[in-house]
This record gives sequence, structure tokens and C-alpha cells, in this order.
Amino acid sequence: MRGEAVFPLVLLVLVLAGPRTFLAADDTGGAEALEAFSDPFRIWGRGLEGWIEEAYRLCFKTKIIGGKVMNLRMPFAQNNERDTLSEEGWEFLGGGKGNPDFLWPLVDEALQSGDFGAYTDALSDGREKVIIFDIPRQSWTSSRDLFDIARMKAGAYRGLPHRPYVLVSGQGIEETDVYNYLYCVGLAGMDCSGFVWHILSRVARQGGLDLGRALSRSLGVRRGDDPSWYVGTSFFNARSSHIIAVKDEISNLKPADILLFRGSGGDMSHSAIIQSIDFSAGLIRYLQCTDEAPLSERGAHESFIYFDPRQPQASLGDPGLRWSQKRYAPFPGEQDSPFSDDGERYRAFPELGGGRVVRLRALETAIEKLNKR
Repeated sequence: MRGEAVFPLVLLVLVLAGPRTFLAADDTGGAEALEAFSDPFRIWGRGLEGWIEEAYRLCFKTKIIGGKVMNLRMPFAQNNERDTLSEEGWEFLGGGKGNPDFLWPLVDEALQSGDFGAYTDALSDGREKVIIFDIPRQSWTSSRDLFDIARMKAGAYRGLPHRPYVLVSGQGIEETDVYNYLYCVGLAGMDCSGFVWHILSRVARQGGLDLGRALSRSLGVRRGDDPSWYVGTSFFNARSSHIIAVKDEISNLKPADILLFRGSGGDMSHSAIIQSIDFSAGLIRYLQCTDEAPLSERGAHESFIYFDPRQPQASLGDPGLRWSQKRYAPFPGEQDSPFSDDGERYRAFPELGGGRVVRLRALETAIEKLNKR
């Protein structure tokens, strides 16, 4: 019986690239097996790639919610992203710079609240409805008005950036519904640079380096402050001795290199981090945290670039590369992303310089130590 109970859950963890901990109700042996299957070092080894993967998987947590096994991912959360039409401002927990150790206990509090219980009930009562979130007030309401439902189905979206509307079936809560609650009501998540900083700082720690302390002066950190508060994509794009510009030919790339995507104003508006490069298979795996993605991938997620192994000299700006990551509006009905995928986004604004790749000089020694293990 034990083997029969564990086997399908093991498959679930493998498919979802599951977290390091799993809530198994009564089966200690099964939990140990699941943890072993979700161990990032089994696949990636104890070098740099393995530690990047370990840091990434800390952004996931498996829970049973509404009778369903859910692999929750850390939401995306960026201050001032949605407050343009709101008279009330708000800040995400930790300003979008919190790490998983800081954020998950707060997420757990939100999921154990009576309000989340009422939200789960509303999504499980069998009745179709529209959920209306109010982000500044950290609240939600529901509407079963037939006109509200019909408008949503017809694509006549009535939400605002700070008041997203979501059509739900009432047939039970899903992972995407949990994400919506954590983002809109719990105000929990990480922005893109906060996610990259989390990966880099954890890798540095494994290599014997306190990255925040090493870069505190360059970041302008005030005494007693957390260095992560000062890290934005602009820091990774800075003209600084700490930043090494990398020619973005694939043969030059390494794990822990940072991908920068330019915005319309010329500044870099998004960052991601390379986890691995398979020159034989022609595959780059990179990690990021963003909400312009398919609903099931919003937040921390993996993405891929496919290239011809016979042409490692190709630039990331080459339109012949295939970038797997599609870009969509964070909530259905909102304005779509101007880019169809990450490749289009990386190549955007060539007159301003387009995308670029950088790495942190301070990490070089720590990475050498990790790769010698």
C-alpha cells in the first residue's frame, strides 16, 4: 500500500521540479523518498549549477489546499508597478526584496487566515462568479451578477491595475487562485532583481562570501540596513568595477551570468539569471521572476533558449535562436505584453543598445570554490 500511495506523488514532484519539503500526511518513509527525488544535487551536482538550482527551489513550497496537492511558487511583486491609477499606495512585504526565508512564514500566515478560508470557500461553492481584488486595501469581494460574468466572458475587462478582476468557476481553488490571493491580498513576492540577488547571494554564501557585505559600499547601504533593499536591475547595469560586461555570444556565457532586458526609456527593466548551458544539446536554462507569463508560470519560473550546437558563436540577439518563454498579461483581460516572448524582449530597442549580459566580479572566487567540490 505504501508503494502505491507514494508512486504518483513522486511523479508529481518530478514533473513540477518540486521543493525540498513535501507535506505527506502519514507516510514518513514516503516523505523521505520525495525529498530525495526533489534534491537538486542529484541532477546538477555540488558545483555552481547545483547551488543555483537549490536557491531556485527554495522559491517553491508544496502544500495541500482545498484537498489538492499544490506546488506553490513565489509570486512576482514589484513596488509601484500597479499604483498609477490608485489614490492609495502600498508596499509588498520586504519591498519585493525579501528572500524565501523571510517570505514563506508570512505566506503561511496568510494561508492560515480566516480570510483565506473564506476565499477558498467562495471558489468552491459551485457557483460561477467574478472575484474583485483591491490591492491597496488587501481585500477581495465577489460578484455573481450575470452582467459582470458576461462582460468577463466577452472580453470586456472592467478591472484596473490596482483592482484586478478574475472570473472563477466555483469548482474549487487552483494554484493560480492561490497566487492571486498572495499577490493581491498577502502582498507577498519578489521582484526580478530581488530574485536574482537571492540566487547570487545564496550561491556566494555557499562559496564562503557574504555578498551583501562585500558590495555594501558600492550599493550605498546605510548602517543596519539589509543590502537586498538597495539592489535593483539598475545596479546590475551600472558602470562599476563590480560589474563585468560579457559579450553575449553563447560560447562566452556561464552559469550565474545575468541577463538584462532593456526598457523603452533606455534603462534595463528586467533581469534574469543563467542556471546552466548545455553546449552539446544546444540549450540554455535561465531563471527569473516575473508576472508577464502564462498564468501557471507567474512568479519564479524556469525558461529556455534553444540554439544550434554547431554555432556557439551566435549572439543572444540572433533572431534564429528560439526562446521558449512566452509573455502574457498578468491577469486575463489586461493589456497584453508588447513582446510575444523573451527573445523579442531581449532584442527590443536595438537603437538603445538592446539586451546585455553581465556578471559579478565579487563572485568569481566563490564560484571557483564551488566548482572544485
